[in-house]
Amino acid sequence: MKNKRLKFIDLFAGLGGFHVALESLGHECVFASEKKEHLAKLYEKNFNTPVNRDITKVEICDIPKFDILCAGFPCQPFSKAGDQLGLKDEKNGNLFDKLVEIIEYHKPKYFILENVRNLKSHDNFNTWKYIKDKLENQLNYFIDDKILSPHNYGIPQHRERIFIVGSRDNIEYFNWPDSLNATDSILNFLDTNPIEATKLEDDKIKVIQLWQEFIDKIPIEDKLPGFPIWSMEFGATYPFEIEIPFRIPTNVLGKYKGKYGVPLKGMSRELKINNLPNYAQKNQLHKDTDKPIPFPNWKKNYIRKNRAFYEKYKVELEPVVKKLKELNVSSWQKLEWNVQGGERDISKYVIQFRGSGVRIKKTDFFPSLVTVSTQIPIIGWEKRYITPSEGARIQSLNGIELPENLGTCFSALGNAVNGTVVKLIAEKLIKEEHKTIKLNDKSKQEIRSNELDYERIK
Repeated sequence: MKNKRLKFIDLFAGLGGFHVALESLGHECVFASEKKEHLAKLYEKNFNTPVNRDITKVEICDIPKFDILCAGFPCQPFSKAGDQLGLKDEKNGNLFDKLVEIIEYHKPKYFILENVRNLKSHDNFNTWKYIKDKLENQLNYFIDDKILSPHNYGIPQHRERIFIVGSRDNIEYFNWPDSLNATDSILNFLDTNPIEATKLEDDKIKVIQLWQEFIDKIPIEDKLPGFPIWSMEFGATYPFEIEIPFRIPTNVLGKYKGKYGVPLKGMSRELKINNLPNYAQKNQLHKDTDKPIPFPNWKKNYIRKNRAFYEKYKVELEPVVKKLKELNVSSWQKLEWNVQGGERDISKYVIQFRGSGVRIKKTDFFPSLVTVSTQIPIIGWEKRYITPSEGARIQSLNGIELPENLGTCFSALGNAVNGTVVKLIAEKLIKEEHKTIKLNDKSKQEIRSNELDYERIK
């Protein structure tokens, strides 16, 4: 039985990933909202749909009747990359409650919500308890949730997001789309030396060459580190195990060496702190007790391993370390070699310049597209950034017009919902032939059974 044409609304619409997915299934968008002016104009151009610019000010009764609410509500309050203020975020934290008001008034048959994976565990799961309580107990919807990624469905991109689906009647019939065992090659999403591609800057090419020189110094019979390489720790001896360096008395700190083995003796207090690695400079205090917070165990572990690694290969690495020390961006002084066992040639891989370091990734998956324009994936073997059209293919949004500015474009793609993932979910959720069945209602089960028998006879 073919599903009938339903009406949906697309809130916090961005590039229109929900629109692409629902329209491909034959459904009609009757209302869209997007705060950013350039994205709103582009949405209207791509989908011929007027766009509301401020969902917080719209009269809910003025929103046309609809069957499905779609919303990738702002993730910044819950993202690990942000301040994680959650529902207390003054700018975006209350937007979920606006969704609740819209759903409560219009009572759509379904909704599909999307957000960052961290939403569920945020604030010791209290944020999720609040959301779940609103959807189930205040609005009386049957809901389900799951963390999904495009790579589960054949698209070579790791991008885990939480999806929350709701149905007004029941959701016992719903099953999340099955994962695929095989994933497509990233080469099927890339063009060969596209003329519109942005070439990698000379200074970044030199950084890659320098790290290649570093790798070449490690004996071929030895494994490359699986932990992040923090070259600032090479030669450093400052204490870190018990107390954070910032809390160590000035005269005591002067007995040690800072980043790249710089002696701290004779320096002013300010210079001593400035000559520590940037991640070791802060006076981190507990928000409630105002007591200093020691380094987390993972950071201590990385510092220990980097210092030991340097001592083992000090003679081989010293000439390269002197060059790394001269790099003017601290994140360029770090390397994340995520290709254990692979060929030791950086140019054969996908590269990202991230705040955590220069990340080298295997070519079986794209790194997740993020909103930071400086982290656009780099195709190492062509010394270029991926193009907007390639990014759109990765997000299953190929065919739509994209922002002209490269940074703006990838920021929008990083915020976008993946069209294929949404389509697969919607296909499972939107079942017009479905009849309401409650497990404790035997009579309704019998009626449904008779209906199915009748359909088979016909």
